[in-house]
Amino acid sequence: MKNKAAAFIATYCGFGLSPKAPGTVGSLATLPLAFVICYYFGLTGLLIAAFISFVIGVPATAVLIDGQEDKDPKRVVIDEVAGQLLSFVFVAEILRGNLNDWWIYLMGFAFFRFFDICKMGPVKFFDSKVKNAYGVMMDDVCAGLIAAVCVWVICRYLLI
Repeated sequence: MKNKAAAFIATYCGFGLSPKAPGTVGSLATLPLAFVICYYFGLTGLLIAAFISFVIGVPATAVLIDGQEDKDPKRVVIDEVAGQLLSFVFVAEILRGNLNDWWIYLMGFAFFRFFDICKMGPVKFFDSKVKNAYGVMMDDVCAGLIAAVCVWVICRYLLI
């Protein structure tokens, strides 16, 4: 039972079981959640959701990687959920009650996936040096925060 619950959480309700690009699928599946949270609850709701996904993601990931050689299996996408949510942290109040700027979600998705895949700076550190559940989660948290800065800069200085 513990393993089934951990797998359900770590794969984000099974989205991580996608045979192709599970990280991208997990990130895409997070966008409707991000929209609802930002639209109705703004920054506070977004931070709470990201925090909860991190707090439940660490032990769920730990269960899945325990005894495994691969310490960051592709099916674990709860880390993408936390990171993708964080990519909107600096624009959450712009998105609150806002249906017009839907393209910001696409931009946040693109930046998050870029930094998650390219693994630069702190993303690379956590991905390559911290071989446990915290490392799995933290590389995506860093990618999400870097993406958040990019989204904010574009919204603040270039578009809105």
